[in-house]
Amino acid sequence: MKQITSVQNPFIKSLVQLQEKAKVRKQTGTFLIEGKREIELALKGGYELETILFLPEIISEKEIKNLVKSNSVELIEISKEVYQKLAYRDTTEGILAIAKTKSLALSDLKLSKNPLILVGESLEKPGNVGAILRTADAANIDAIIIANPKSDLYNPNIVRSSVGCLFTRQIAVGTTEEVIAYLKANKINFFSATLQDSTEYHSQDYTTPTALVVGTEATGLSEKWRTESTKNIIIPMQGEIDSMNVSVAAAILLFEAKRQRGF
Repeated sequence: MKQITSVQNPFIKSLVQLQEKAKVRKQTGTFLIEGKREIELALKGGYELETILFLPEIISEKEIKNLVKSNSVELIEISKEVYQKLAYRDTTEGILAIAKTKSLALSDLKLSKNPLILVGESLEKPGNVGAILRTADAANIDAIIIANPKSDLYNPNIVRSSVGCLFTRQIAVGTTEEVIAYLKANKINFFSATLQDSTEYHSQDYTTPTALVVGTEATGLSEKWRTESTKNIIIPMQGEIDSMNVSVAAAILLFEAKRQRGF
């Protein structure tokens, strides 16, 4: 089995670039996954692994083979120094994987007859994106669509903050115009969370094909979402501020839709 002990190894240097640069991830069509649970969820979600790097003091070759169940995945034993160079966390079971990215095209989405979708426009902070992906998984919705994405979804900070939920739901990206056209073509009502011309969120019916649309706290949703929505909705605020974290707002809206649908 191949072993790498030096952080100066050219392959390890290329993996650092893969972590740090969206351009490299796009060029290679690959990204890094850290942690046993995250790798398990990626495999369950149909992601293809190319290579696994592991720290033998923490995880054995036998455990990895039980996890991967494939002879086509290359295994590389690495030193603690190399692992610490690549790993973001100290508690991730001594295992990393190089995986192939998936297409994130709207046309690849496979929806149920009565879909529930979350749309996020221009989300920038990886932590917020990760939290939204976790919420989407908890609500077991059909898909998450990111309109006008500001961050590469395979950014290691998103992979990490989503605790693997990047792999558990269908995800697509597109421009705001493309996403609105997709929703209309598929006869999906969409409700835009915005302060302007809005009604209280719990007064609307989300039991038919529905997309709930959220934007950033700083700028909110663009005008096109506000003017073309089935209805603009608002979460009543009873304190001093007029907005809340986008992931919290998404959770409130999604679980109201789930409540209406009988969970």
